[in-house]
Amino acid sequence: MKRTILLVVLFVGGWAMAQTNSDQPSSDKKGQVSVQGCVSRSSGDFILMQTDPGNSYVLHAAGDNIKLGQYLGQRVKVTGTKSPTMSDSSDAGRSTAPVTIMVSSIKTISKECK
Repeated sequence: MKRTILLVVLFVGGWAMAQTNSDQPSSDKKGQVSVQGCVSRSSGDFILMQTDPGNSYVLHAAGDNIKLGQYLGQRVKVTGTKSPTMSDSSDAGRSTAPVTIMVSSIKTISKECK
C-alpha cells in the first residue's frame, strides 16, 4: 500500500513539474530543441513568441513539407535545431541576437493564443 502511494505521489509531482516548465526550451541528445509558444509574423519572418516577453525565436522550415503560415495565431510546439541569427549593424544596440530554429516538426497545442 505504501509503495502504491509513493508511486502516485512521484508520478503526480513529475507531471506537475513538466507542466510548469512547458515554455522552456528542452534539448535532446541530437542537438534538437522543443519550444512552445505562439506563432506570429514580424518583418517577413515567422516568430515564435513565448509567455515570457523576452523570449522569441525566428522560425525557418527545415524542409518543404513544413508550412509555417498555416500556424499563424496558434499556440504550437516546435522541434528543430537552433542557432544564433546573424545580426546586422542596426542590431548593434541589442544585448543578444535572436535565435533561429530550423523547424523539423510543428504541432498545434491550441488554435488560439491567449
